[in-house]
Amino acid sequence: MKRLFLIALFSLAASPASAQTNPYTNNAAAVDEGFGLYNSTCTGCHGANGAAGEIGPGLAIPGRSYARNSDAQIFDAIKNGIASTVMPAHGGKLTDDQIWKITAYVKGLRGTAIDAPAPGDVAAGEAVFWGKGDCGSCHMLNGRGGVIGPDLSRLASLRKTNSIIDALTKAQHRVYGPGGAQPHVLAPLQMYRVVHVVTQDGKTVRGVLRNEDSFSMQIMGMDQQLHLFDRGKLKSVVYEQGSLMPTDYDKRLNKDEFNNLLAYLTRLGTPPAPVAPSVRMPGGREPD
Repeated sequence: MKRLFLIALFSLAASPASAQTNPYTNNAAAVDEGFGLYNSTCTGCHGANGAAGEIGPGLAIPGRSYARNSDAQIFDAIKNGIASTVMPAHGGKLTDDQIWKITAYVKGLRGTAIDAPAPGDVAAGEAVFWGKGDCGSCHMLNGRGGVIGPDLSRLASLRKTNSIIDALTKAQHRVYGPGGAQPHVLAPLQMYRVVHVVTQDGKTVRGVLRNEDSFSMQIMGMDQQLHLFDRGKLKSVVYEQGSLMPTDYDKRLNKDEFNNLLAYLTRLGTPPAPVAPSVRMPGGREPD
């Protein structure tokens, strides 16, 4: 009898939406529509950009542990509401199509690129990274590559897809963290400041400033070597305004090459672990 009860319980826990996938994954236009639908339907309780409102919890707060992570679970909460909470059912007000678009928007606020990698030929994108794109001359991946720029081994686990695209195509852009609501301007990062020095004997070194004080400088040169200088023995020091990072990859590469590179970059990291469906206990309160 106990076994039959448990089988029935777990059968009830799996909602119809749990077997569905979001038809708007990786669809930028649909996410934009979801943004508009969210603003007109959800901000009153959950706040703009999922940053929390006066009634409902924040849907995109960094560090928050969400009870509903999968598209199906978010869809179910919007459509059917959440028992024993103030979250109402919107199934009678919104179509399934609209709910999936809101779901895509919420997922985009929460996740990073690896949660929804860009479509494309990943193997071809890897070839572009090490070949025509010349990314490996500055960036390291799992122990291979250059040391001038930041290590990209976990790029997709840390950055959103739009931030990666902007880094490849815009001199100044914004980096969005896990919450999505607090953008930080990157213009460029001071920790990768470009400097050009000339020594008293005429030797020139150009690279990224690693450290400096009133008496010395440490520069990671374009030759992948760390150079240590006594300031008193330098003829000139010039701090460059720009970054070593090219921001015209949308012009350097053709459309397919760019999309394939993006497909590769948005998979660099640890894929998210599958989330088990929540169990709705009879008479119990389900977490938000």
